[in-house]
Amino acid sequence: MAEPQRLQKLLAQQGLASRRQVEAWILAGRVRVNGKVVTELGSKADPERDCIEVNGQVIPLAKDPARYVLLLHKPVGVLSTCADPWGRKTVLDLLPPSWKRQTRLYPVGRLDADSSGALLLTNDGDLTLKLTHPRYHLPKTYRVQVQGHPSQATLQHWRDGVDLEGYTTLPAEVEFCPAPDFRQREHPNCSWLRVVLFEGRNRQIRRVAERLGHPVLSLHREAIGPLGLGNLKAGQFRQLDPHELQALLAPLTGHSSSSSLGKRPLRPPARSRD
Repeated sequence: MAEPQRLQKLLAQQGLASRRQVEAWILAGRVRVNGKVVTELGSKADPERDCIEVNGQVIPLAKDPARYVLLLHKPVGVLSTCADPWGRKTVLDLLPPSWKRQTRLYPVGRLDADSSGALLLTNDGDLTLKLTHPRYHLPKTYRVQVQGHPSQATLQHWRDGVDLEGYTTLPAEVEFCPAPDFRQREHPNCSWLRVVLFEGRNRQIRRVAERLGHPVLSLHREAIGPLGLGNLKAGQFRQLDPHELQALLAPLTGHSSSSSLGKRPLRPPARSRD
């Protein structure tokens, strides 16, 4: 007999959804164990003996399910979701059919449809929880084209935190950067910024830039933690190797890493006292 495990952990490990989503299913009465509805988050089940159902469907439990973590270069116009009721293209539509049938992948967080760049996909609900939990401040690096030419005072305001409907954003790293290619340097009334965020609020960069008077013209996520896109073209993806996965998770678990992928601390910079 296997060791009983918490339901939300057990189901998340099967790649059905993130642990938070599974918890919502349990609270909503959508999960049954041996025919009985379970609504308590502390409930446990034996993966070898118990019959677990979600929405009336029996879930086959693998003893040691394979974990997949993909890095995808999301193109503009593609939704960061598994399905869309209006039939719009989603990130799963970029994967071969065999991946969609066998791995139950879903996005780790979101990237706006009108933005491009790095997005992780996984079937590991525990990993998703770690990477998206607010307390870890996993940095994400963006290259942003904004209208006009922000002053240094404006950039410092952005770095220190901007009020958005009663919430002040965490300190961020914001600097001018070169345009990604020569042709884009010809626009006289725009600027390019490299922005590093340590939180992931809905359309945060676009809302902050609009608030500061410099609307976003284009937005591209260059990196998630130490992971950059490298040579991946828009629409392409690859699996993370163990070295990359260790480098991504090491700061979240408090362990040091000798990885050459990057050593950015997982904490926002201090606010300016000027």
